[in-house]
Amino acid sequence: MLLKINPVNPQLRLIRIVVDVLRRGGIVIYPTDTVYGIGCDIMNKKAIERVYLLKQRHKSKPFSFICSGLKNISNYAKVSNYAYKTMRRLLPGPYTFILEGSKLVPKIMLTKRKTAGIRVPDNAICLALVEELGNPIITTSATRPDGSIMHDPSLIHDYYRSRIDMAVDGGPLAGEPSSVISLMGDIPDVIRKGQGDVSVFE
Repeated sequence: MLLKINPVNPQLRLIRIVVDVLRRGGIVIYPTDTVYGIGCDIMNKKAIERVYLLKQRHKSKPFSFICSGLKNISNYAKVSNYAYKTMRRLLPGPYTFILEGSKLVPKIMLTKRKTAGIRVPDNAICLALVEELGNPIITTSATRPDGSIMHDPSLIHDYYRSRIDMAVDGGPLAGEPSSVISLMGDIPDVIRKGQGDVSVFE
């Protein structure tokens, strides 16, 4: 099912339809401020395992997840003063920050070093989904097996079809993946240059 939602003022009625799918353990395609993401409720282990299968990804490489804001991040990660100031300056925006996960984060979502990738995209639809769900949602780019990114929600929907439960149409996105910055030990480390200016860390 492809559901069109207003990207500027997401209709709460439609957001609730998507959240209902997430609560039931569904996999959803949704827009971010970079590319379309594939996600599910971070608290649903079966749904997370379905996303691993869908992406043919090894469990030693956990997915990042989306929080609704800085206050929300501090529930799921250990945030130092430096990390807080850095994120306050740049979020919401096209960045994934690597932080030490808190006890609230399911083990399947953490690396061996107990770290997690956390995003707060500048996109009204995905922030409304997290807000309404009450938990973060996992995020991984909606790509083909060769890694190429699809920008059109109807093409993404047609490509994944029965392997997902719902796709949100928030309009075409022409972005590239987010920049990934580790804030472990208060020394920023740029792991991937993507969308978002990383010159402040170099």
